[in-house]
Amino acid sequence: MKDYATRLLGELPDGLTALLVIGGSLVAGWLLKVAIFWGLRAYERRAGSELAGSVVRHLGSAMAFFVPVLVVAILLPLAGLPPGPLEAVRRVVGIASIVTFAWVLMRAMEVLEDLVLAHYRLDRDNNLAVRKLLTQLQFVKKIGVSLIFFVALALVLMSFATVRRIGAGLLTSAGIASVIVGFAAQRSLSNLLAGFQIAFTQPIRIDDVLVVEGEWGRVEEITFTNVIMKLWDERRLVLPLDYFIEKPFQNWTRTSSQLLGTVFLHVDYSLPVDALRAELASIVAATPRWDGRVALIHVTDAKERTLELRVLVSAADASTAFELRCEVREKLVAFIQTNYPECLPKTRALVEGPEPLVPAAS
Repeated sequence: MKDYATRLLGELPDGLTALLVIGGSLVAGWLLKVAIFWGLRAYERRAGSELAGSVVRHLGSAMAFFVPVLVVAILLPLAGLPPGPLEAVRRVVGIASIVTFAWVLMRAMEVLEDLVLAHYRLDRDNNLAVRKLLTQLQFVKKIGVSLIFFVALALVLMSFATVRRIGAGLLTSAGIASVIVGFAAQRSLSNLLAGFQIAFTQPIRIDDVLVVEGEWGRVEEITFTNVIMKLWDERRLVLPLDYFIEKPFQNWTRTSSQLLGTVFLHVDYSLPVDALRAELASIVAATPRWDGRVALIHVTDAKERTLELRVLVSAADASTAFELRCEVREKLVAFIQTNYPECLPKTRALVEGPEPLVPAAS
């Protein structure tokens, strides 16, 4: 069959033969890609395969270019081109193969991330191990994508003889160049090293709750140079990586998401504190926000006019702790207003009346 095809193509003009081979290869490659992904979609619908679904989502566009180029590279010898044009076309096809294959590898990193996240869900309770893994995975993925890009770029450039000669000359001055680049890129290198340190020592992780620069938020993304925090009011706070190596910050979920929340009340000295403790017990028992660990009231100060009470309650995470504090504060104040309104903070004053009149002696 191959001999017949070769003989048939040999009877055509060289230019038409090349166009037919290259055009037919592109069409055949595209049809092959369509058939492969049609089969993957059918398998996903029938078996519910997460791998097949992820491949379809992430690799479809890249494979639509890579498979046709691969078919062209295989069938190019049938084009019957003279040595000069054949070498030029082979170089173009080689460059296209490198670029499209690198694109496929980059998108394959997304498939790998999907498979990991399918087995380790971030939206579950007590997700400390998952956040550790996801933080490392994101950094490793970014490193992998960068390496693929630079290797592909180097292979493309080295396919040109002129670039190879220039590269050989540049190697002789690599020592001086490295010193210059080191000074120029000192900040970037510092952030890159900080990224490695954060990824593997993990002072912060994806979805950690932090208080930084007086702002409360969650770690949304860790890039090569920055940490993006999603603040409580949907704003984004962007900080350099080395900030978390050089400066102090609060991490509320370093080892566990459980937190204690405080509520301060100022009441009159006459308030029966035990009655307030009983009310706190009934409040936390009735709310799903309390995790059952801590519910206490302490008299933490006796000021000139009021008692300072500290209410201590526990919750499963920072967001729930905030909501629980607000609920407890509101209901305790309402309890005092309803049952002991005279025990709200007050200012006492002694008002002396006029001196009594003394009758004059007769």
